[in-house]
Amino acid sequence: MNAQFAQLIVNGIAVGSIIALAAVGLTLINGILRLSNFAHGDFVTLGAYLTLLVNTLGVNIWLSMVVAAIGTVAAMLLSEKLLWSRMRSIRATSTTFIIISIGLALFLRNGIILIWGGSNKTYNLPVTPAMDILGVKVPQNQLLVLFLAVLAIVILHYLLQNTKIGKAMRAVADDLDLARVSGINVDRVVLWTWVIAGTLTSLGGSMYGLLTAVRPNMGWFLILPLFASVILGGIGNPYGAIAAAFIIGIAQEASTLFLGSQYKQGVALLLMILVLLVRPKGLFRSTI
Repeated sequence: MNAQFAQLIVNGIAVGSIIALAAVGLTLINGILRLSNFAHGDFVTLGAYLTLLVNTLGVNIWLSMVVAAIGTVAAMLLSEKLLWSRMRSIRATSTTFIIISIGLALFLRNGIILIWGGSNKTYNLPVTPAMDILGVKVPQNQLLVLFLAVLAIVILHYLLQNTKIGKAMRAVADDLDLARVSGINVDRVVLWTWVIAGTLTSLGGSMYGLLTAVRPNMGWFLILPLFASVILGGIGNPYGAIAAAFIIGIAQEASTLFLGSQYKQGVALLLMILVLLVRPKGLFRSTI
């Protein structure tokens, strides 16, 4: 029982790492652009499939992740150019943004099925034995996922706290109009927001593909835990989203000891609701 619980905690940390990366991208978009992007999960899927595409051409998996991130960022920038910037210019309602993002999610998912089919696929990777750590079997891929997640979060922290663009992003998140009047190039901030969010989201998808099979609906099953992490951590707070993602990831996996795996998402949402009953604005203050 104890060994099984420890194994589930390890699995939860790995899943939490993936949710954290994608949730940071989602909370940046939400906090800075005021966009609840329901297509975000499918951009996670796109990152995994672009990694698969490059990897099957014989390219190293790590270089494949880099190329996939570039492709995912390009797709997000294209959606910004064709959809979101135009909607902001006509001051579309939040309901309109949500409906368009759901349509974009369906477009991406069905496009992936059209190109790659609906069957599960895996990366071309050598088989590596699991490591035995204090009696718990830990696949090397899980350790790599955790390491990459921590590295990406450290880089993001440095970017937000110690660079001009990071300070500008925080200013725009606090008050867009005041930031514009203060001389901040808001368009440049928007561009960098998509670049950072796209990179982290693609990396999350690539790493999710390391742990599970690459399939068209993988991002769709992540969208509820992603939004739960964003809301639980305080909308617009990347550090809160990271903490909430690990809480949700561990809670989801640990719950399978008592409930079936089909209830994982229900556990995430129940946890979010219980916390919001006590702290309506989430665990942390909702600013970057």
